[in-house]
Amino acid sequence: MIKRIAAVAAAVMIPLSLFGLDGTEIARRAHDIEDGDTSHSAVQMDLIESDGEVKSRLIEEWGRDEGDLTSMVMVFRSPASVKDTRYLQIENENRDDDKWIYLPALKRVRRIASSEGDKSFMGSDATYDDMETREVERDHHELLREERFEKWDCHVVKAWAKDPEDSQYSYRITWFDTASFVPVKVEMYDKQETLLKVLSVEVLEQVQGYWTPLQTLMENVQTGHATRLTFKKIVYDEPLPDALFSTSFLETGRVR
Repeated sequence: MIKRIAAVAAAVMIPLSLFGLDGTEIARRAHDIEDGDTSHSAVQMDLIESDGEVKSRLIEEWGRDEGDLTSMVMVFRSPASVKDTRYLQIENENRDDDKWIYLPALKRVRRIASSEGDKSFMGSDATYDDMETREVERDHHELLREERFEKWDCHVVKAWAKDPEDSQYSYRITWFDTASFVPVKVEMYDKQETLLKVLSVEVLEQVQGYWTPLQTLMENVQTGHATRLTFKKIVYDEPLPDALFSTSFLETGRVR
């Protein structure tokens, strides 16, 4: 799932590149934006086929930041075919995130291996690796230009992995809003350097003082399939029990 990111200085009247901001610093500022200590949201996931057919799923999601590390748990509420599927992701420092999924049909928790990072998450256009918060230090970053995308003035930054085996993409190009550093568009290129997917922010608003992408669209331009995420509700900074972020919760669906 895409990471909710908060506001920084509201009035940036001069292009930041005039102050010597380079691609790496832009990426670091985007990575470091405050997004609340916790979040609790209700999300609609629309899977859009190339012929326009739409399949909708409702998800409840909780997130928690501990220092620079993020944990996330998701529960699919509907439809019946995915109801009670539960997913847990825990970010680690200097190694891959830990990921587990509980599938009701199997009645067991399965660990997601690092080798599965390029696999689709629950039929969506996002992969397991797409859902990670990628550390800035894992990539090279180059500021390409400044341009407008939709209603945002943007820094356009190209990023590619320092270790080519460390990413499913050859490179990514991201449009960062110059005022908030929110990434409002991302192009992802496959290993043949052909455009594969485009992620666009469709609705961006402040919630409890935090800039929040309330609706996003990820399109696979090679297959014509797309995934739209719409946040129906989101609450920041409410207390969350530690037990929520555990494989025990995945197994039982209960916080003990």
